[in-house]
Amino acid sequence: MTTSADPVRHAGPPSRRAVLGASAGAGLALTAVGRPATAADLPDLGAYDVVVIGSGAAGMTAALTAARHGLSCVVVEKAPTFGGSAARSGAGIWIPNNPVILSAGVPDTPAKAAAYLAAVVGADVPADRQAAFLAHGPAMLSFVMANSPLRFRWMEGYSDYYPELPGGLPGGRSVEPDQLDGNLLGAELARLNPPYMAVPAGMVVFSADYKWLALAAVNVKGAAVAAECLARGTRAALLGQKPLTMGQSLAAGLRAGLLAAGTPVWLNTPLTDLHIEGATVTGAVVTRDGTPGLVRARRGVVVASGGFEHNAAMRAQYQRQPIGTAWTVGAKENTGDGIRAGQRAGGAVALMDDAWWGPAIPLPGEPYFCLAERTLPGSLLVNRAGSRFVNEAGPYSDVVHTMYDLDPTDPDIPAWLVVDQNYRDRYLFKDVAPTLPFPADWYSSGAVRKAWNLDALAASIGVPAAALRSTVDRFNALALKGRDTDFRRGDSAYDHYYTDPSVLPDSCLAPLWLPPYYAFRIVPGDLGTKGGLRTDARARVLRADGSVVRGLYAAGNAGAAVMGHSYAGAGSTIGPAMTFGHIAALDLAGAL
Repeated sequence: MTTSADPVRHAGPPSRRAVLGASAGAGLALTAVGRPATAADLPDLGAYDVVVIGSGAAGMTAALTAARHGLSCVVVEKAPTFGGSAARSGAGIWIPNNPVILSAGVPDTPAKAAAYLAAVVGADVPADRQAAFLAHGPAMLSFVMANSPLRFRWMEGYSDYYPELPGGLPGGRSVEPDQLDGNLLGAELARLNPPYMAVPAGMVVFSADYKWLALAAVNVKGAAVAAECLARGTRAALLGQKPLTMGQSLAAGLRAGLLAAGTPVWLNTPLTDLHIEGATVTGAVVTRDGTPGLVRARRGVVVASGGFEHNAAMRAQYQRQPIGTAWTVGAKENTGDGIRAGQRAGGAVALMDDAWWGPAIPLPGEPYFCLAERTLPGSLLVNRAGSRFVNEAGPYSDVVHTMYDLDPTDPDIPAWLVVDQNYRDRYLFKDVAPTLPFPADWYSSGAVRKAWNLDALAASIGVPAAALRSTVDRFNALALKGRDTDFRRGDSAYDHYYTDPSVLPDSCLAPLWLPPYYAFRIVPGDLGTKGGLRTDARARVLRADGSVVRGLYAAGNAGAAVMGHSYAGAGSTIGPAMTFGHIAALDLAGAL
């Protein structure tokens, strides 16, 4: 079920209006004579055809599209860096029928894509928005390649998340950025938001490589991929390059496109509010060089400022407990500023209860978004009763939904990922090589526990010992048979992406038998929030009654996701974000 907030309605249509409150309900700024400040009191920061709020994938794609369609544009960014959450990410991009996958021979068609997206999303998202994403996504990717140095690679074998549904593809539809030389950006490279996880020194690693790097100690192909990653790094060093991949490549490539188009990006420039004249959004009030100012938008404003994952009050208001801001890997500047400004302008919101969830381990300093580790054979998830409760290898958003949904009055939070020493001897865990000890602060923080038998492990994590022993015994019996009849782990092609092909009869099932045993605390992490301003198929922001807020657009996590409460495949965040940023700019340019 989607959630909505009543829009803040304006009392009458004044001809000029600039609200300066930094949050909903904040008082208006006052001038020296005590009257409310208006646009006339603010420094004029100039006028552009389009003002874009946020320099992530959605915002920079919107700006690039606007600029290349002859519109003047400025990007305003709250952070001292550009790239937002996209720069921190693995930068998978889910776009059906895109030219990269079609040239690689992927058997996609518009009919398959439409059937699959409809089956995944259901009635949560209007059909015309789904159709707009599917229709414009491929052209968006071609446009980006034509107007930036970005090129893309098919993530071969990274299955759609529900490949058994009508139109699903076991081989996957996701792409990721190819290697880019950071020297293209010159001094601007220093202002690129750093990655969530740094690539190992001296290596060039793509997202699709990580599944093999996790197996490098036990798999011939894994060792070969590790060697190739090192060889790429060596070649780049010899050529004097600064090699970028994943989100670093994506953000840098889009920024290079904006540099070539002459489009400015103002860093350290947070949005204070939207400027409204009559009933039309005509600019943005921002703080630049420590002083509020007005930047005018002749055609409109695109809000692409990210979600509200780092806003504790909004998370408490809209989302289920336990929740907070410590478990997200989204950019720290994402505090819902654009969403709240859109609400004050009259926009409605939807999907605010949801996020781009994934099981996370709350490690010291920053949570770890757990992908391969819970899928590799020899691992299982238990709840506080010491029982399995989910297909551990299923789509990460589904695992967290299950943590919340099984008992809404008492969610399975935290859960525990249990593995044995055999698992540790075989597989990379985060960035800790097989057999090596985990950092001491992982233990002291309570993120990981270790014990020489299951009873002691149960006591350490606070679950019934008999239940944990029974759960492991049951799981071991199923693993030896190669069929998980309890939760169907291994039944889907998706389940086998992050697994060990040398393990038979099922590559994601193996018994736990070798002490010591380890348990990792699992909480509902996320890549960002999923709810935001309601938009139509043209990315225009809508009021609760379905009417359009003139001059206002939203894309990325500032808008309610086209994926609804689900997740079609790797890159279901960035693919639609870029596409609806592109659509918004096309509409502003009159090119739709």
